[in-house]
Amino acid sequence: MSESISVTGDSELANFNPADPKLFSEERILPYFKQMRAEQPVHYCPDSPYGPFWSVTRYKDIMAVDKNHEQFSSDAIHGGIMIDDGIVKDADSDFFVKSFITMDPPEHGPQRKAVSKIVAPASLANFEGLIRTRTRTLLDSLPVGETFDWVDNVSIELTTMMLATLFDFPFEDRRKLTRWSDVTTAEADSPIVGSQEQRISELMECLTYFKRLKEERRDGPANFDLVTMLAQDAATADQPDSHFLGNLMLLIVGGNDTTRNTMSGSVNAFNQYPDQLEKLRARPELLDNAISEIVRWQTPLAHMRRTATVDTNIGAQPIRKGDKVVMWYYSGNRDEDVFENADALDIERANARSTISFGFGLHRCLGLRLAELQMRVLWQEIMKRWQRIEIVGDVERVESNFVNGYARMPVRLIP
Repeated sequence: MSESISVTGDSELANFNPADPKLFSEERILPYFKQMRAEQPVHYCPDSPYGPFWSVTRYKDIMAVDKNHEQFSSDAIHGGIMIDDGIVKDADSDFFVKSFITMDPPEHGPQRKAVSKIVAPASLANFEGLIRTRTRTLLDSLPVGETFDWVDNVSIELTTMMLATLFDFPFEDRRKLTRWSDVTTAEADSPIVGSQEQRISELMECLTYFKRLKEERRDGPANFDLVTMLAQDAATADQPDSHFLGNLMLLIVGGNDTTRNTMSGSVNAFNQYPDQLEKLRARPELLDNAISEIVRWQTPLAHMRRTATVDTNIGAQPIRKGDKVVMWYYSGNRDEDVFENADALDIERANARSTISFGFGLHRCLGLRLAELQMRVLWQEIMKRWQRIEIVGDVERVESNFVNGYARMPVRLIP
């Protein structure tokens, strides 16, 4: 790691740790990101629970790092794509997992390709009818005029049903997928898992469950689900358990956290900016742009991490080989040099689709079009039914510097 670091600018930032999860759960991080973009856009934190790390906070620098997989590695051998090395920290341990997002070329491409056809345009067209039917049924079951939790009753339920379909997972056990997603991304000492040992124990249960499904489908028909694809594709059929589990964790989290937190984030956004909801009602053709803007404003995953593989630079800042580099997507999406009045929700924003939330380069989010489809159907059906969804109590945020999401959101439907 870097031995001599010169930090200039406001002394308040000299030893600041922007990865403190409470800054996110208590919604205090954005002013710090704004200060960092202005004063130390490539900022060094010399000491944190995650070790020393660099923060990249400006849009253009994030894009440059994200696209440069030759110099900035995602590989699990270096710690993977989260600031918390977590369960991929030690390649010599008995629990070293790896997925295609924590692989560099040439290993990455064939494994990503093994599952990519499930989100191809023809596949999405086939899914739309099912998504709409489920969304209508769920929304029609909600209690109008009574308080309920939007996160659990809508966001989690819709995304978990979709996940179960993607995996062809036993529908009655679908909430296991939600639990495994939460366990994967939780801080090791959080109330969600309590310890790293507990996290590993639960993820081994996930592995055991899916190994049974994989074995059942290995020599079966070429069904259109993720387990069958992993079981029958040459790149993944005989991969070790640690890689199979890694790909499962990636697909579960990718299909769960981002969509469910954008669904909840959209309700939060329109509560803070009710004029934008009225504008959408008046001009429903703005819906696709509104979804992109909500994804930008919410930023469902706050960061991605890389590790420098050579001595290099980010902008004018020298970076040493082995340094941990954290791209704060949440900050890049609020960069005023790219997004005018960036803290506000503006569904007519001309460059809303330039959101950094899905990443750039070869690791760009695989399921982004499916997430957009689910959001589009949800809000088309919401606007047919109710005037607004009113938040009527304290919103509880997830305590995480990775998942920028919601644990609880009490709401009431206004007909």
